[in-house]
Amino acid sequence: MRFKWNYDFVKLSKYFYTFSIILTIAGIISLAVAGLNYGVDFRSGSNVDVTLTKPLTEAQVAPVVESLNLSKDPSISVGGDGRMSIRFETVLTDTQENQLKQAFNKQLDSGASFEVNTVDPTIAKELERNALWAVLLASLGIIIYVTIRFEWRFAVASVVALLHDAFLVISVFSIFRLEVDLTFITAVLTIIGYSLNDTIVIFDRIRSNLRFAKQRKRGDVADIVNKSISQTMTRSLNTVLTVFIACLLLFIMGSESIRMFSLAMMIGLAFGAYSSIFIASPLWLVLKNRQKPKAKAPSKTTA
Repeated sequence: MRFKWNYDFVKLSKYFYTFSIILTIAGIISLAVAGLNYGVDFRSGSNVDVTLTKPLTEAQVAPVVESLNLSKDPSISVGGDGRMSIRFETVLTDTQENQLKQAFNKQLDSGASFEVNTVDPTIAKELERNALWAVLLASLGIIIYVTIRFEWRFAVASVVALLHDAFLVISVFSIFRLEVDLTFITAVLTIIGYSLNDTIVIFDRIRSNLRFAKQRKRGDVADIVNKSISQTMTRSLNTVLTVFIACLLLFIMGSESIRMFSLAMMIGLAFGAYSSIFIASPLWLVLKNRQKPKAKAPSKTTA
């Protein structure tokens, strides 16, 4: 037996609009004041991944690394799989890399192996620019696709919803100073796909119900939206929960390199779950209600 969700989703949407507006304003302020906490993928510097042969703590490694004076405020993070990451804000020279390796092997772990990844300022700016273009081109493609399949009002509502999801994820990462790297961009683009998928399912049901419903007044369209959301709610929640649980397990049990990806996915899935229901569909309803009624054809009179 299918559970019936008998709620006035259109009426409830005003609370979610308020929440989204507040978080959007907070995100804009955070981005304007502090920006994003870019990882080494988006800023110049060197990232040294160390594979350890014995357990070491950050407290043991920090004094050795800082004594070399290779860079200001090096960042050290210890993974749970025998790996350690040391990040420098400046690009290390070959001499500095050798100096770090020798000091590490001599004072901390003689069997440790190293992998050095370097990003110069030009590449960092190019990656940032390409990431922005990827989101914009994806949005443009979605507008074209949804307009062809449905109508422009559906296209506008779906793009607003997916940009809403992407921006709120970015806002959360900015507010809480979470690190942004290439896996974060992958997560944002994946979130856009999931959000669009849920939105299209609801829109397809709205379109189907519109064909057979009698619309005598403005409230009838709102009833159709509520009915369509109710009919697809179980499917939407099942899809989101399945992926959310998988991302949660990756966040808890996965390696350090995919932790921010998993976290971004979980945040984005939560935003995407309610944006399809409480942002996209009510926004389409607003645009639909502003549609000018078609002029009635003059009736023919017989002589």
